[in-house]
Amino acid sequence: MVEMKLEALRVEIPSNNPLLLLQEKTGAKRTLVIYIGPAEAQAIAFAQQGLVTPRPMTHDLIRDLVEALGATVDFVVVTSLRDRTFFAELHLAGPSGRRQVSARPSDAVAIAVRVNCPIFAEEDLLDAEGVVLDAEDDDSEGEAELVSEFRSFIEGIRPEDFG
Repeated sequence: MVEMKLEALRVEIPSNNPLLLLQEKTGAKRTLVIYIGPAEAQAIAFAQQGLVTPRPMTHDLIRDLVEALGATVDFVVVTSLRDRTFFAELHLAGPSGRRQVSARPSDAVAIAVRVNCPIFAEEDLLDAEGVVLDAEDDDSEGEAELVSEFRSFIEGIRPEDFG
């Protein structure tokens, strides 16, 4: 396994699809680019910014349930890509031992940010799907524009948008 960091949340232009960028902490800095849903993007952004909602959001509830059961989330792992869908696991430790729970990467990362646990990716997955972003991809002006567009996108989301 390779330790990753949450490099960025971005919005793909012109489709406005949120992207999760997970980059390896050391080495070649390979990045997994994962399309995620707007609700999960919002959940990750809220956790990064330390925003607390009046009532627990789903990922806050999961964190609270794990804690109430006397367990911890030790780490999360992005494990594979099958049929253009990424898969991940939560690795839990509790009174009844260690458990692995399947999760979407976006949910796993949203929880990892809340509990401050490490994020990993399988080496084989990084070899197959990891990309090394160009230095110009880190252009702070372009990133500021993307952050502004993402913020506008998130601010425009209403509960009714999720059925």
